[in-house]
Amino acid sequence: MDLRELVTTLAAMPKDKQDEVYKEAFEATKHLVWVPNPGPQTDAYFCEADEVFYGGQAGGGKTDLSLGLALTQHRRSLVLRRTNKEATGLAERMEGILGTRDGFNSQTGMWRRPGRAIELGGCQNEEDKQKYKGIPHDLICFDEVSDFTESQYTFIIGWNRSAVKGQRCRIMATGNPPTRPEGLWVVKRWAAWLDPTHHNPAIPGELRWYTTGEDGSEIEVDGPGPHLVGGEEVIARSRTFIPAKLSDNPDLAVTNYSAVLAGMPERERRAYRDGDFGAGLKDELNQVIPTEWIRAAQARWKPRPPVGVPMCGIGVDVAQGGDDQTVIAPRYDGWFDTLDVTPGKETPDGQAVAGKVVAKRRDGAEVAVDVGGGWGADAHGHLRANDVNSKAYMGVKKSVRRSADRQFAFYNVRAEVYWRFREALDPSQPQGSCIALPPDPELVADLCAPTYEIVRPDVLKIEAKDDVTKRIGRSPDKGDAVVMAWWVGEKQVNQKGGWNGARTPPKVVMGHQAARRR
Repeated sequence: MDLRELVTTLAAMPKDKQDEVYKEAFEATKHLVWVPNPGPQTDAYFCEADEVFYGGQAGGGKTDLSLGLALTQHRRSLVLRRTNKEATGLAERMEGILGTRDGFNSQTGMWRRPGRAIELGGCQNEEDKQKYKGIPHDLICFDEVSDFTESQYTFIIGWNRSAVKGQRCRIMATGNPPTRPEGLWVVKRWAAWLDPTHHNPAIPGELRWYTTGEDGSEIEVDGPGPHLVGGEEVIARSRTFIPAKLSDNPDLAVTNYSAVLAGMPERERRAYRDGDFGAGLKDELNQVIPTEWIRAAQARWKPRPPVGVPMCGIGVDVAQGGDDQTVIAPRYDGWFDTLDVTPGKETPDGQAVAGKVVAKRRDGAEVAVDVGGGWGADAHGHLRANDVNSKAYMGVKKSVRRSADRQFAFYNVRAEVYWRFREALDPSQPQGSCIALPPDPELVADLCAPTYEIVRPDVLKIEAKDDVTKRIGRSPDKGDAVVMAWWVGEKQVNQKGGWNGARTPPKVVMGHQAARRR
């Protein structure tokens, strides 16, 4: 009986019978340095997916799974925590498993065993991912994966390979539900298992296959392939999610750890004890827009705009070439349509961007184009040349407005626009908030990311876009497009008394005009 058969048979036995075979199981596996616990840990250990997310509740044996795979199944492994300080905990746990530090070099983080090399490291800063460039590892593990940025993860897994014939290569990502906006990318990457709005949900352990399309976006395909993409045959990689529970880990299940988790505040308790990926995120003290307000706006969203309400504003965050994306955010009063996202290489110039905007525009909606850094200036010029009411948005420009309560002046236009959107989302206003946002984990992360500070007695400054990009590992294009759409689109009634010739809509107050009237 091999290891997999043994643990599977043990897990299937009634509890009162399991004790009888524990001694036999111990004798059969005592030569092994590490053995997975019966249940989900065993499922993840033997899972055939190229990329596994194993996690959910705290205490499910996630770190041990990564170290156990490195010790028993792989020749060259990389096990990462986000910070260098946290990486020292990996060495301590490895010592706990082995009972010795023999073979460990604390200077390099390399642990050598007969036939195996296990590198324990951190990726504290965004640029630290470059340390692992070009170095092949047949096993790459991310312990607490939601602590990493998406760009760190996707960059490092690019070197998951081996020159040894027959050596299996795989990615093991472990972690709890994200409690910070920066970690929401894991919900997007494993959306089939974690996002309740996914159009084709998957069950735990089910394999799905993914590859990259010609435009650089990820696409789901039917099976490993080969698939024809851009005139080339490519093999897709498989992915799955396996939930872990505290009760699956007998070493912790018999301790008081469950009581510790039960004593946490509600938000952390839902994430760590219950493994709830829909749990609320933990807001920073100086976060511009509270996460709960964004979630509430998404809960109000319906697939279609209100009847009789025209499109009034479009926000455009421009990417001309490069790795970023052009995002178009149309809105109909408080209702925002699904965001139109295009890889930057498909909008190489202003004419291409303007063409996409014109195709989406309805009812003479006013357009806001981000011209900061010069990227959107060409698109703005093409729109103006074609009689489109386009407004140039430059976040660094000086603002002359104040907050709705008159308490703060704004450091620049970026601070004004984000704070006005915050005010419009505030549920405490007399009639509540009318804003409805489409369900999109990345949009939540973008809107939650910026922080603010008071730089003079009454001047409010919001974190610069470049600083947000550096912190979360990507540009917050979706969030910026949405707040720009709110910035424009106040009443546009033509001489005929209707909305650019359309029938007169219900009386509405839109954008920051609404904030001024409160």
